[in-house]
Parts: sequence; structure tokens; C-alpha cells
Amino acid sequence: MSFSNEFELLLRARYPLIYIPTLEEERVEAAIAQSAKILGNRAIYTWDFVDGYQGNPNDAGFGRRNPLQALELLEKLPAEAPGIFILRDFNRFLEDISISRKLRNLSRRLKSQPKNIVILSAIISIPPDLSEVLTILEFPLPRPEEIKTEIERLLAATGQSLTNKVMDELVRACQGLTLERIRRVLARAIATHGELQPADVDLVLSEKRQTIRQTQILEYYSTTENISDIGGLDSLKDWLLLRGGAFSERARQYGLPYPRGLLLVGIQGTGKSLTAKAIAHHWHLPLLRLDVGRLFGGLVGESESRTRQMIQLAEALAPCILWIDEIDKAFSGIDSKGDAGTTSRVFGTFITWLAEKKSPVFVVATANNIQALPPEMLRKGRFDEIFFVGLPAQEERRAIFAVHLSRLRPHNLKNYDLDRLAYETPDFSGAEIEETLIEAMHIGYSQNRDFTNDDILEAASQIVPLARTAQEQIQFLQNWAASGKARMASRHNRLSNRIQPQLQQPESQL
Repeated sequence: MSFSNEFELLLRARYPLIYIPTLEEERVEAAIAQSAKILGNRAIYTWDFVDGYQGNPNDAGFGRRNPLQALELLEKLPAEAPGIFILRDFNRFLEDISISRKLRNLSRRLKSQPKNIVILSAIISIPPDLSEVLTILEFPLPRPEEIKTEIERLLAATGQSLTNKVMDELVRACQGLTLERIRRVLARAIATHGELQPADVDLVLSEKRQTIRQTQILEYYSTTENISDIGGLDSLKDWLLLRGGAFSERARQYGLPYPRGLLLVGIQGTGKSLTAKAIAHHWHLPLLRLDVGRLFGGLVGESESRTRQMIQLAEALAPCILWIDEIDKAFSGIDSKGDAGTTSRVFGTFITWLAEKKSPVFVVATANNIQALPPEMLRKGRFDEIFFVGLPAQEERRAIFAVHLSRLRPHNLKNYDLDRLAYETPDFSGAEIEETLIEAMHIGYSQNRDFTNDDILEAASQIVPLARTAQEQIQFLQNWAASGKARMASRHNRLSNRIQPQLQQPESQL
């Protein structure tokens, strides 16, 4: 049900006190005025602490700097006269005993009168003694259709037009912002170069950072990584590229649901976090990183409240990518934690949201230890797919060397024997390959020359890869993935032959 329909229903049902938490006073007041017109041109009285009542010349200035007097206006008007009384920022006075008592008295009286009090506030702050008489009504952020209408209005003013693709990207980027912020950022873009351009999508995303900075639960990540920066993982990249346009309005008209998310399970340093960053950059979506530890607070109920706040913020900024790194560490052993069930309740709220969410929040969770994850997390319906990211095969190691060397030595790439480097580094992860190149650069720099193939091989000989120091854990992950519980992120996902024999152990020891 839309806001207007629900609001009109509350008016007809004579709900006396309605509380609307919103930062968009102008927009919500316009919606209220439209509903008042539909219900027979009900009179609207708007009050704020500084100017008192406005709009009606007979009551102009009444109740200025006097919130109790503002409520007394309802008693001065005829009982049969319909009206909507909008009180801005009135939540600041609800703790006052006289205000609280007056509102409770009015709530009984207004049940038989066609009058409604609407409190507008930026936050929800309701004293316990008013919780039974106040009805909270959420006012949603602008829908894609409203955003598109606003962009078209600005385009008409500049005599410009945009392609459907650019329009979809711009509308998608603006979702999660208030209409006022959308107007400001688009006006800034027009003032900068005289028109709206495809590059203005990044300007809109930077505006979203302002919203993120107001909370310490989520972090906004600026990403420059591309899908091409990921060496290997061909199956995973194909899966992502296939869904690149699934957040567009055209996809909605086609009937496609929003993609839900991915769980990336695998060995440390194999590119799981890099993948999350590359998805956000390739899809032109903001990347929000959740540190699950920040959800837990010391006060009773605080953790659950922070979890709901995180969900609300992510959905307000949708479409977006929600990146949860090492989720296995956050929810491992939830049944044995002595925190009076707080972790279990937070986990329950989180996985329920994962299963039921309809908003375009694409969740990318990474995990190194699949044994630590609760079974409920792996159930179908939480994520679109679970991918296993294993150690890179030889040709994937070659691709990883090519990616890093193209960035470090773009003009001298031909000087490096990529095939030999890939062959001589079995069992190395992507992170270990990067560390090998950094060590080789130190060797060359200390001798006042560029680093060579021999420097890279010398650096590689000094590194003991994780595949050898954590053989049992890796073997368990390989067996788990091979049993069909996850989809392979690479067409070549397997342990190298060099360490495979060392990892053969009886099933009973795993």
C-alpha cells in the first residue's frame, strides 16, 4: 500500500495522532495536501515553533513559541469542521508533562471529530506514555518513477535528452536520496558543465557518501577495481556479467527479480574481497562495508536496534552492494556465546532479512571457514549462489601476474616471462603472488635497477604459501566444494598436483 493510500485510510478511520518520521518536510506536506484534497478539501493547519501557525490568515502566528497553545487551537475550532494539523518537530516537546497530557486528552476527543494531528520529525522519539495513542506512518524515499519525473523536468529546462540506458543508470544512482538532495546534486552537475552527462552518476554516488558518514555502522568504499582486474575466476565473472543489467527498470518490466547476493567461500587471499569491490564498480553501485562487530552494543536491546538501523540504511541507499567480509568470524558458535542470546537474535534478524528482502540490496558475504558458519546461512534462498574460490591454476596464476605487472610495469610487460612465473609458483594464492612481486621490487630497488624474472623467482622461493601451512583446512574446503555444496568460481578450480598428494588423508581425520 502506498503512503497516500495508507494515510487516507488512517484519516477516514479517524486515527487522532499520526507520527511521520521524515527529513522531507516539503515533499510529505505536498502528499498530505493531495490526500486532503481527495478527502473533500480538508483544511490544513501547519505549525512550527518559530512562526506558529501558517497558511490560514485567521490563525497566522497563533501558538508561536508555545507548543501547548498550538494544541489548544483544535478546541477553538468547531467540532464538526474537518482539518489536518501538521506540527513540525513537535517530538521535541513530547516529554513535557503538560504536552503529553494534552495530547492524550485530545486523542479521546478527536475520535468523534474529523480532525487529525500529524507530527513531523526527523527521528522517531516517542515517550512510553504516548506509545498507545501515536500511530507511526513511514514516508518512503522517492520511487524510481518520481526520480525519473524530476530528472525529465530538469532536462526539459535545459533542452536536453538522455538515452534510456543513461537515464536508467542515473535514476538507479539517485535511489536512496531525498528529493531535495537529488535536486541539489543534479543542479550542481548542470552548473558544472551545462548539462547532465553519464559521468554524473559518480557525482550522485559521492552525494550518497554524505548519508553514510552519519552512521558508524556502515562504511562507504570508493572503488576503482574492474572485473578485468580479477585474474581467473572465469565462471564467477561470467555469472556477474550476466546479471549486470538486472537492476534496471527494463529488467523490472521484463519480470526479473532483483539479484539477492553471493556467498564467496574459499581460501584466504584468493580474491573474494576484490570481487566485491569489482562488482560495485562494474555495476555503478555504491559499496557499503558492514563490520558485523559494530552491530553489537553494551546496552540491552542496542544490538538489535543497530541491526535494524543497518538494514534500514542499506535499503534507503539501494540499489547498492552490501559487503560483509569474513562473516564466518562474526557468527561462529552462536549457540555457545554467553551473551544472553544477543548474537542469536542479531543473526536471526539478519538471515530473516536475507530471505525476505525485496529491496535491491545485493549482499556479498565472504567466508574462509565454512565449518564456522551456521547451517541456516547456507540454506537456499539466502543467496542467489554460493561460489567456492580455490587456489588459482597455472593459467590463472599467469593471468594474475599479468594483471599486477600491467599495473606495476605497463611499458615493460614483455620483459617478464609470465608462463615461467606461473609454472614456478604452484599453490600460490593471488595475495601471495602480489606479495612476491612487492618483495622482488624491494630486491631490484636495493640494487638501483628494475626488478627481473630472477628477482621474482627468488622472492617466491622465500615465501611459504598458505596451501602448505594449512593443508588440512584447505583439503576440507576442497572436499566440501567437490561434494556439490558450492559452485566453482573457476573452470580450473583445483589444488595443484604438487601439494595434492600431501593432502590425501582418511575421511575420519577430517
